[in-house]
Amino acid sequence: MRIIISPAKQMQEDLDTLAPRDLPDFLPETRQLLAALRAMSPAELQALWKCNDSIAKQNVERLRAMDLEGNLTPALLSYVGIQYQTMAARVLETAQYQFLQEHLRILSGFYGLLRPFDGVTPYRLEMGAKLRVNGCRDLYAFWGNQLARALAAETGWVLNLASKEYSRAVLPHLPPWVEVVTCVFGELRPDGKVAEKRTLCKMARGEMVRWLAETGITDPGGLPAFRGLGYQFDPDRSTEERLIFLKTDRSNAV
Repeated sequence: MRIIISPAKQMQEDLDTLAPRDLPDFLPETRQLLAALRAMSPAELQALWKCNDSIAKQNVERLRAMDLEGNLTPALLSYVGIQYQTMAARVLETAQYQFLQEHLRILSGFYGLLRPFDGVTPYRLEMGAKLRVNGCRDLYAFWGNQLARALAAETGWVLNLASKEYSRAVLPHLPPWVEVVTCVFGELRPDGKVAEKRTLCKMARGEMVRWLAETGITDPGGLPAFRGLGYQFDPDRSTEERLIFLKTDRSNAV
């Protein structure tokens, strides 16, 4: 099993909690992206990033000083978005870290595919960014089928907990023999359709990753037992490839 999740825009350095174990596998590609970004003007970068002046200034400075091999933070601790806050990786136990290192993969527009303890530095580059590099029109074209090939070499089934922006970089390129299971976290609307709320989805994905690390479940048949954040598996609306979890406890509603 390999679990794929999205990164977070917000990142931090943490050089004290835990040490990185490896460098990312796709570091040569990351160097190409870094060179392309450094060749752009601050105005071009801000347009690419679609951010305010303060965030643009911070990330322009990061690009100028960026070291891809020194002063690195484990990827799992570097991202600090809602999904990662819910995962609460800093208080996991050693065996749970080992589980995540083996089974969890973080998709990244800048780094490609990350293990939890790959060393990274803060950056800003979403997978959907229209960055032209090496004759490619965008990052989907730049990464091509590389990330899917890497996953397929590791596992026969993928648990998709990534957003559509990031899963699009992998799922269409996986060979047919790789099983994919996607989890959907939503609420039942009056018209009978399932509505997904962005913040709650991020929280549920982080909660499921933590739950998997705690339980050690690696088989698709164990996934319906998830009950985190008031969600419950709905067998009537689910298929083998798409598991629907509906929110029954509204105390965590956002």
